[in-house]
Amino acid sequence: MQVSSESFCESRALRDQWYVVADARDVRDEPIAVRLLGDAFVLWRGSDGALAAAPDRCPHREAPLSLGHLRDGCIVCPYHAWAFAVDGTCVGVPSAGAGAPIAPSANLAVLTVRELYGLVWLCPGTPSAEPPRIDQDADPAFRRLTSGMETWSVSATRMADNFCDVAHFPYVHAGTIGADTDPVVAPISVAQLDADFTGYEYTVDVHDEHGNDVRQRMSTAFHLPFVVRSDTFYESGPRAGHDRVLLLCTTPVDDVTSLFTFVVWRNHDHDAPADEVLAFDRAIGAEDRAMLERIPGILPLDNSATVSVRSDRLSVEWRRRFAALLAT
Repeated sequence: MQVSSESFCESRALRDQWYVVADARDVRDEPIAVRLLGDAFVLWRGSDGALAAAPDRCPHREAPLSLGHLRDGCIVCPYHAWAFAVDGTCVGVPSAGAGAPIAPSANLAVLTVRELYGLVWLCPGTPSAEPPRIDQDADPAFRRLTSGMETWSVSATRMADNFCDVAHFPYVHAGTIGADTDPVVAPISVAQLDADFTGYEYTVDVHDEHGNDVRQRMSTAFHLPFVVRSDTFYESGPRAGHDRVLLLCTTPVDDVTSLFTFVVWRNHDHDAPADEVLAFDRAIGAEDRAMLERIPGILPLDNSATVSVRSDRLSVEWRRRFAALLAT
């Protein structure tokens, strides 16, 4: 299926992928409305805490289920109080009276949903694979922190391209990583780093949140469609000898609006307050957002539509593979 760069959200292939649609902590006692690829969905938890997801539409008269409430683990429509279990079965139609049969057509078409890394991952179609694997999540030496969800007025295509790029660090991130970061990017060799991520390794000298000069051995890699991972080994500075993993998750609400969150794993400073740990990466994200929200529209998927240099090799490869995915 050929999809123009003007509306990648129309791609059938994208519906078979995974997207982060909520922080798991936010899905509690009430239904949660989310939008993904231009469509509306609802999340809720059953009485046992299990997640459920479905189109945000009651099959009776199409009222948004997210405006309803939960009762005994079922989501109850605000219009006529039809009730649905976590498997989508319609278990109550008050107007029909107790014991009246309920047609199978009244059931919801529930979607595949996972709770992983403190996040809610949703696939609106048939999953082509599992969400990307982060081995550090099972390692007790690492502490995991989630940052919460933000909505950016930016196309997910531009966000993935940006997160694959290190050449903008001395300029966009002058207030955090440091304006004196070396602007020259060493030659990039893109490779399959593991079963889930494609990227490259490099060394960079930056400032940490306390202004210390730090040499970092890093890798940046992508997982289609919009997940980017950055691994850091600190070669110098206060955290020398320790590791950090940063997972950047972008979700297309529509073609030009995105959800964003990140997760951090690190094997040091376990007692530091979470907000203190996350503050520096949040500041870096705010710098990216301030730049990207000034660039309208979708990133052209034809690599010849923009000029690229050797430092863009990872983002060029992401763009090539993403365009190929849309064409399947």
